[in-house]
Amino acid sequence: MPASTTIEVVGVKQTINSLRKIDPQLQKDFKADATAIAQPAINAGKAVYKDLPLSGMRYAWTQNAVGVILIEQKDVAAAVFETAGRANANKLGNALGFVGAGRTRLIGPAVYKARRGIEAEMTKMIAKTMRTVQSEL
Repeated sequence: MPASTTIEVVGVKQTINSLRKIDPQLQKDFKADATAIAQPAINAGKAVYKDLPLSGMRYAWTQNAVGVILIEQKDVAAAVFETAGRANANKLGNALGFVGAGRTRLIGPAVYKARRGIEAEMTKMIAKTMRTVQSEL
């Protein structure tokens, strides 16, 4: 009698949360590893704010494994600097220079440069987690 397999693709966040059902420590380790892997992107984002006139722009950073990686710069001035003028042309946006729709001035390009290394490490970590899950089943 042939074996049958059903594959269900679910959201990343839901999948990570499902790790807790197998082993709560596995979920904690996955989130901690994902956050550590994201550190080069976080550092790249912070580095582009060194010489800006608003000193608060280099603070108010958070990092959490939500989905897989969420990196936020929560300083309001930084958000305005990054996005001013991208939806509608205005004086501030014009003074700061063009930024396309859905883009940012500094943080996006900086994080994008760190992306390949992060993706490679994330792929390794996911493969390791998959092996662990398979051995638990």
